[in-house]
Amino acid sequence: MKLVQETPFRFRIERHGPMRVPGVVFTTPDLLPEEEALRQVANVATLPGIVRASYAMPDLHWGYGFPIGGVAATDVAAGGVVSPGGVGFDISCGVRLLAADLLREQLAPRLNRLMDELDLATPRGLGRGGVWPLPGSAQLGRVLREGARYAVEQGHGVPRDLDRCEDQGAVAGADPAQVSGRAVERGAVQVGSLGSGNHFLEVQAVTEIYDAEVAAAFGLRLGQVCVMIHCGSRGLGHQICSEHVRSMDKAMARYGIHVPDRQLACAPVDSPEGRAYLGAMAAAANYGRANRQLLSEAARRVFERVTGAALDLVYDVSHNMAKLEEHDGHRLCVHRKGATLALPPHHPGLPADLAPFGQPVFIPGTMGTASHVLTGVADGPAFHSTCHGAGRVQSRHQAARSIQGRDLRDRLEARGIAVRASSWRGLSEETPTAYKDVDAVVAAGVGAGLCGNVARLVPLGVVKG
Repeated sequence: MKLVQETPFRFRIERHGPMRVPGVVFTTPDLLPEEEALRQVANVATLPGIVRASYAMPDLHWGYGFPIGGVAATDVAAGGVVSPGGVGFDISCGVRLLAADLLREQLAPRLNRLMDELDLATPRGLGRGGVWPLPGSAQLGRVLREGARYAVEQGHGVPRDLDRCEDQGAVAGADPAQVSGRAVERGAVQVGSLGSGNHFLEVQAVTEIYDAEVAAAFGLRLGQVCVMIHCGSRGLGHQICSEHVRSMDKAMARYGIHVPDRQLACAPVDSPEGRAYLGAMAAAANYGRANRQLLSEAARRVFERVTGAALDLVYDVSHNMAKLEEHDGHRLCVHRKGATLALPPHHPGLPADLAPFGQPVFIPGTMGTASHVLTGVADGPAFHSTCHGAGRVQSRHQAARSIQGRDLRDRLEARGIAVRASSWRGLSEETPTAYKDVDAVVAAGVGAGLCGNVARLVPLGVVKG
């Protein structure tokens, strides 16, 4: 794929073949992804109604249909489409950060006990139960409609949590009627569970502050202990994506839509198939918000019991979503797959106390490196979007072949990082060498004008999916 470097942090794929817009990749020469991911950027540029460009974030890598780290907006009035592949299987997968009234040195003598209890309190793994087994379909229906709001109403959190959640904890337009019985069956037993793969709960410490004013507004200070949670909508979201990809694949011919990859199956936003998917996707997003809320409460109880410290929510934001948004007077369907919403200062979607500073954004690295807290900036060039993590450079199979899980645990613990894994194979798949350098990824995002850097956090202990 031919790339033209426009700036130190921006490359361009010129229109060719069926591309309707160019591709724009925010990256550096050292972070350029595999050819397959760049080809996917070009494929996304063929979607009906796409506007401006097919964007790619610095953590770009190959995915299902859309690349992971892809952003694309389609104009609804111009026949713009919605594509489940532009959201991904783990709908509303996201990250939340909680800050403790506790310093690293205060936690040190109790870290191992804390990690043992977090290990016990955090359900994870394929198909396993959750913190909140729902007694009936009515309760799950309310989770699908009301997300974290319902969890807080039922005592799993405090009202302030909702002020610090994207969409105040619940996505509008959820339609549980579009969620199949099989998806409901899978979701009913997993509310408040971490899942597997790259999902985690990490205990971290703030080691660097890059913007003191914004960090203070977010409630962060040097040496502070934090908890970062990364998970999504579990089996329910996966089932919804699978079913709606099949539905749209069958429907495309009726709308005269041709795409270069069947994994880009799509339908007009205002079609029956488009509306059905968006209603089901919003329901799964609300499930994901409730899921992280439940895990937060479980962590809070452990922290209170072991350390006596409280955990306050800094923010919760998703990185696998399609949203209907207004940009330049047009109603657009903005797909963010492995890309994080990064609202600029004074955006109406921000709570009043954060409005002057922009939206908090969290970029996890690996369990052996660091994570970053960022903020949205004015005039972001990709519909207020930025990267979502470090980005893989090895497949799970390649990573697992490179190191044994026990050996990786021993190396991390020798560096003072307490590891609680649900499987050795799962741990080896997440070896730090399987990912790009998160500091370089963040520097590229900042250099491209996608976000501003606020703080750097390092892991003290990790509970892995």
